[in-house]
Amino acid sequence: MSDRAISSRRAANGNVAGVRLTTALRTLGMLPVLLLLSFGFFMASDRFLTAQNISIVLQQAAINTVLASGMTFVILTAGIDLSVGSILAAAAMTSVWITLVPGFEHFGIAAGLLTSLVFGLVNGVMVAVARLPPFIVTLGMLTAVRGIARLIGHDKTLINTELPFAYVANTALFGVHSLVLLALVFVLISWWILRFTVLGIRIYAVGGNASAARLAGIRVWLVLLFVYAYSGLMSGVGGLMSAAKLYSANGLQLGQAYELDAIAAVILGGTSFVGGIGSIWGTVVGAMIIAVLTNGLILTGVPDIYQYIIKGVVIVAAVAIDRLRLPAASGS
Repeated sequence: MSDRAISSRRAANGNVAGVRLTTALRTLGMLPVLLLLSFGFFMASDRFLTAQNISIVLQQAAINTVLASGMTFVILTAGIDLSVGSILAAAAMTSVWITLVPGFEHFGIAAGLLTSLVFGLVNGVMVAVARLPPFIVTLGMLTAVRGIARLIGHDKTLINTELPFAYVANTALFGVHSLVLLALVFVLISWWILRFTVLGIRIYAVGGNASAARLAGIRVWLVLLFVYAYSGLMSGVGGLMSAAKLYSANGLQLGQAYELDAIAAVILGGTSFVGGIGSIWGTVVGAMIIAVLTNGLILTGVPDIYQYIIKGVVIVAAVAIDRLRLPAASGS
């Protein structure tokens, strides 16, 4: 065999190995990072992999997972929703407030979900119909809805020690906490929508190229209206989970900066800011990375002031590593 043939074969083998590597990275996503972090904290603290601590980590990840599921839909269309934390607070405040009204004690869940759905639809109308920039719309809603949440309780914490829907966050089934089960239910619903429905295909199409999707007969405005409404609804679910866990709600403090953790989970999970690329299961891994990182830093005694720095560096580094997946994604 000639030297040229040998060189060609080596080059071909190198290309095949490169394709296999990028395909593996695309399939695994950020799971290796999650496993590496878990192993590191296991080595640093003998309490990390205990059954009790694992349950705590899963509970800590539950609310962010629900919020991030809705956020995934929005970012898949190349949008953003900065108002999820404020909507969560408004939904929680409404749900607790209504249970304190005689005769309406059992309408807390419906009131909270309806409140969040309305705010999500307002976001959707302004983005999809008025065609305003999602960043500006949801930034404005972040502030406005936060104010509404504070008004609902007259800027006070609402407490109901006999909250009718407290079971949402204070029960277990087969040893699995109800918060975790609820998060799993909505993850599965989100996955089913994106994976098995025509709507899911259209969401990816709008994110990939809105103009082409419009030419293909897809009603882009209706898809956008849905994703922002869905994000709002998931915020409402998160609000109910928070209120049930605390037996209370506070319009000023509850949900502060939750939008940042939700966005971080989605991006860590491999969903692209430009739209059209991503998955719910990747988002779940991203949410788990954030929960594991937060929990591990606390267990290892890292001071709070340094936790923010470390979390920021790890998130940026993880996303930088994950960008290796983009060539494979764009070439598919």
